[in-house]
Amino acid sequence: MSLDISTGEVPDPPELDTEADVDDYEDLDVGGNDYHREDLEAFLREGAWEDAFAEWADDTELTEEEYQIVLDLDLLSNFDFFWDDFADRVGYHAPGLPEDWQERDLHPDLDSWSTVSAINASLTELGRTVSDRLKADYVDWNAEYEAPDDLPDFD
Repeated sequence: MSLDISTGEVPDPPELDTEADVDDYEDLDVGGNDYHREDLEAFLREGAWEDAFAEWADDTELTEEEYQIVLDLDLLSNFDFFWDDFADRVGYHAPGLPEDWQERDLHPDLDSWSTVSAINASLTELGRTVSDRLKADYVDWNAEYEAPDDLPDFD
């Protein structure tokens, strides 16, 4: 399946908060403290976001109706991308719908766990696609982390 973005514009890339602390993300363990957010935001604006978004849209299982919920709730602006020096990768934190979506009455068309799961999974896939694109085509710095000499040799 694919999402037809030809009739609409690719949304603007997220603005990255240079002051955000990745330690606040419970699901991440990131090394280093220079997250290169300003560089990554520039890369997103230079075309990484548009290219990755188009690639994701070609492969996503998200329906037009589910995508409209994402747009209505402005979820795409809540992505975060950062350099993970320890892993030598571009890390990301994808936005998602909360577990209490029913109580919060977030959107009139949000009516099932299936829809919530599809949106959350698709946003994670978009984050991975953007992260991979940034690392492959834009990032030209290397990790500064050097493993200690006393690590065991598992050969």
